[in-house]
Amino acid sequence: MKPKIFITRMMDEQVAAPLREKFDVRMWESETEPVPRTVLLKEAADAEALWTVISDRIDREIIEAGKKLRIIANMAVGFNNIDIEAAKEHDVVVTNTPDVLTETTADLTFALLLSTARQLTVAESELRKGNWKSWSPMQYTGMDAGGATIGIVGMGRIGEAVARRAKGFNMTVLYHNRNRKPDAEAAYGFEYRELDDLLKEADFVVLLTPYTKETAGLIGARELALMKKTAVLINVSRGGIVDEAALYNALKDHTIWAAGLDVFETEPVPLENPLLTLPNVTVLPHIGSASIRTRLAMMKLNAQAMVDVLEGREPENRVE
Repeated sequence: MKPKIFITRMMDEQVAAPLREKFDVRMWESETEPVPRTVLLKEAADAEALWTVISDRIDREIIEAGKKLRIIANMAVGFNNIDIEAAKEHDVVVTNTPDVLTETTADLTFALLLSTARQLTVAESELRKGNWKSWSPMQYTGMDAGGATIGIVGMGRIGEAVARRAKGFNMTVLYHNRNRKPDAEAAYGFEYRELDDLLKEADFVVLLTPYTKETAGLIGARELALMKKTAVLINVSRGGIVDEAALYNALKDHTIWAAGLDVFETEPVPLENPLLTLPNVTVLPHIGSASIRTRLAMMKLNAQAMVDVLEGREPENRVE
């Protein structure tokens, strides 16, 4: 009997087809609707591999239901949706998809920064509603990115890629990270700051740190109050890094000027989330890696990891 793979979303068939030749592949029927918990539990019970996405909650119950489970291949860099300790206890390999999405996510991060700074979505919406009546000296005005100071919190691969783009806009690049990056400082002129100092100095604060126990709620009311009134907060990491209630108050009270968000504490974001009512918030549906080439590359990494484990080889991109 062929080993069973269960895929929690409809994936591109050009990636799934080679798996079907070797394994018993079952795939959830929708690309956009999440697999119901009951179905996931049932499918995990006799699966040797789970192919998951970042919005799937793979907790201890799912892992312990998977009596035959050998690998969870997660289509994301982050893996806070998976109970890693439970996976280790049950000898289940967990893999992710680093590297291939670095440049794509950096592009999106900088696009969100520019869109938020220049109020592009507001201006477009006003035009479509017929509210643009005439050229006006101060209508739809925003903040300049060129020559400004950007502060990057989390200087990993994506952070460095964003910083290089910022240099193209003649921006001063500050960063905060667990570890200093002397090579990057020497090569590009990036400047290290403690977090509070970065928040005080930066015109744009960009969050790219992983979600961990240490970074949960990293940006709250105190941190937002340290930022300039003209500052813009950009979050392309994980929603839980920012206290959304504190952010709402800071934006509503003009403690900071604007925010651009690709991620939220709850995803998909509920329409009643008060942040969605604010005109100085630019929002996106977690699309940091959403280019065709990058998403296909992520799928191929996941597929290869499952093949490797099911055929007895050590996979790349194993989460330790």
